[in-house]
Amino acid sequence: MENLENQIINSDCIELLKDREPFIDLVFADPPFNIGYEYDKYHDKLESENFINWTRDWMKACAGALKPNGSFYIAIGDDYAAHVRIIGEELGMNLRNWIIWHYTFGQQTKAKFARSHTHIFYFTKDEKDFTFNDHAVRIPSDRQLKYNDKRANPQGKMPDDTWNEYSRVCGTFKERLGWHPCQMPESLLSRIIAASSNPGEIVFDPFNGSGTTAAVALKMGRKYCATDISQDYVNNTIVRLDKINKEIYGYEHAHLTYKHRYEIARLCADMGIFPEEILRSLKILKAFSSQMSLRLGGESLEKSAIEAELAKMVREQKGFKPYTNSKSKKNSASRKSRTTEQPVMWNEDSQGSA
Repeated sequence: MENLENQIINSDCIELLKDREPFIDLVFADPPFNIGYEYDKYHDKLESENFINWTRDWMKACAGALKPNGSFYIAIGDDYAAHVRIIGEELGMNLRNWIIWHYTFGQQTKAKFARSHTHIFYFTKDEKDFTFNDHAVRIPSDRQLKYNDKRANPQGKMPDDTWNEYSRVCGTFKERLGWHPCQMPESLLSRIIAASSNPGEIVFDPFNGSGTTAAVALKMGRKYCATDISQDYVNNTIVRLDKINKEIYGYEHAHLTYKHRYEIARLCADMGIFPEEILRSLKILKAFSSQMSLRLGGESLEKSAIEAELAKMVREQKGFKPYTNSKSKKNSASRKSRTTEQPVMWNEDSQGSA
């Protein structure tokens, strides 16, 4: 069989994975929700029974190609969340978490409350043998940042299973690509990939779409594979990945590697905090630096290098000039300076030598 590593393939995922030996370490799937979206080559409106049967088929194909210790994440809307849960059980998958992604900028309604969440199911193929890198996703706790509680775990806390740190990628955001109607935020994908895969392992997306899964996998040192029935989406994703590759291999910095810079941005997003808030508080900066060291496997970055990178992120995001004397100003000032956009991952448009 052909090598599928680091490939974006114009194919139906069910056909591609048929009779294939397990080769995938992590699957992230964000399928159509069957709510009427017009994609390039697919109209997202099937009869309910047909959609459920199709969901069972592609989930079975992905589960079959997943390694025995692999993990399987599925994002889905309210209408079919229960069906995905049941199908996962029928396929022998083990549910680790039923995550709720609560986002801002939900679609407004008149006859019901505005919907502002997506379900994310986290399954593993084996009940006990699976990858979960807790050190890579821990964040400083309120006990550390607010209450000076001596009982605080110095390694930080595990995020809850309600994720409200990540906004939808709206049309005005720098991260927005513009050529696909539905785009997942990089920061959300980076949490999943960091937790449930290791460098060099294969991350598979059966519904490539805008290519965010592959893009984040590449930035985080993983191999990727993705399928899409749209040749246009495939072509645009390949262009996106080529740009990232050039940035990775062309990146130069005296003190930070590409990985360091990406991880600093990722921790900001995971904490749901703006860079200037970190720079204004010595307590938060200390906790941030300690958490970075944990995420990097014990490697310590120079405090000045972290501060310089955070300041650069601030300038790139909105031209704000930070100051670091936390005694002279309170955090309320930083809240007033916020924009409506959430803390965002360092993306392709903001890359450059410091």
